[in-house]
Amino acid sequence: MTVVDVYEAEGRLEKLVQEAEAGEEVLITRDGKPVARIVAPSAVHKERVPGSAKGLFVVPDDFDAPLDDFREYM
Repeated sequence: MTVVDVYEAEGRLEKLVQEAEAGEEVLITRDGKPVARIVAPSAVHKERVPGSAKGLFVVPDDFDAPLDDFREYM
């Protein structure tokens, strides 16, 4: 992990981003205390497609029927 003061990071931002892209975590500090982290994104998310799970789950007819364990409370 690379630790850099915020004022030093201002002048080295491009280099620090390149380090993060290579898998290195960069910790930015102010007065010796951590204030930010630069890390590479964990994964690229695919765009969601409405209806893509259609047919994977069917709601049973008795979906909203009382559960047997709770019949005495009804």
